Amino acid sequence: METLISSLSTQHAYPIVHASDISAARRAGQKLALELGFNETRAGQLALIVTEAGTNLLKHAGEGMLYLNVAQSEGVPGVDVLAVDSGPGIADLDACLRDGMSTTGTAGTGLGALRRLSDEFDAWSAPGNGALFFMRLWRGESGPDLCQVDIGALTVPLAGEDECGDAWGVACNGSGATLIAVDGLGHGPAAALASVAAVRELQRLPQSEPGVLVDAAHQALRSTRGAALAAARIDFENDVVRFAGIGNIGAYVIDGDTRRALVSHNGIVGHNMRKVQEFSVPCPPGALCILHSDGIQTQWDLDKYPGLVARSPALVAAMLMRDFIRRRDDAMVLVVRRRARRA
Repeated sequence: METLISSLSTQHAYPIVHASDISAARRAGQKLALELGFNETRAGQLALIVTEAGTNLLKHAGEGMLYLNVAQSEGVPGVDVLAVDSGPGIADLDACLRDGMSTTGTAGTGLGALRRLSDEFDAWSAPGNGALFFMRLWRGESGPDLCQVDIGALTVPLAGEDECGDAWGVACNGSGATLIAVDGLGHGPAAALASVAAVRELQRLPQSEPGVLVDAAHQALRSTRGAALAAARIDFENDVVRFAGIGNIGAYVIDGDTRRALVSHNGIVGHNMRKVQEFSVPCPPGALCILHSDGIQTQWDLDKYPGLVARSPALVAAMLMRDFIRRRDDAMVLVVRRRARRA
């Protein structure tokens, strides 16, 4: 079965600066759970996760961001909760995740509760560098059998806009995963129209090679203002990623200490595009593939965040969005990790 997940699914972003913001995020989570068919128990767990995550943001950092995203694997939906702050950070994260540990005189059950309530949990923090928490809850009691990639992604529209002109998508099956990252020209609804049209091509051609997908998107975007676009296919059998890009999309493969930039060519998909060129680089299990729009600065270095490269891709995406968003355009970041081979 093909697994499809993209930015066309719901994403909520809530700045948390007051207790009322937590209530708003919790209500959005409950509404999302209802739409996805969560039963009362699972919806209640999600509400507790959102409440605890928001409360910890206020208590320990003073403010932060909560993101609620739809997760998907082999047709089974879930909800991702990301809590992101730029506060003082946590010196001993493992200790703080144990119940009874508190730095503010409370019962010390908040962070431990986040881990207990979640089907999947991960966190990263460093003194003076804030904290990132990732919680995932599936609709069913046990999580589905995931594809051989883990996915983390965020989109943020330009301030004042309701729609984001940047988009992403991942289609995965047993042989590989196809990725697409799109930056519709400009911002607002017209840019979003172009990026959505491109992601629809991934839905139509989920197992296509990058060059084929870029060509298909070029035809689909002719009636739009066009876009910068990159496509990649992670080949599980041959441990490579094949890539083709047009326009200003940042693309990288990180494997241990090695960081390889994937080069795009000039042009506008849908309007002015020369022949698509495809090339490949190694992408073994454990490697990260990162695609982002020009709403994210290019001068980032994961080595400045010790241990982060080994954490969930959702935390890597959250850090890139937190620290390197330009804020004068839409922004998108997609992080995909090859999982270890199944026995």
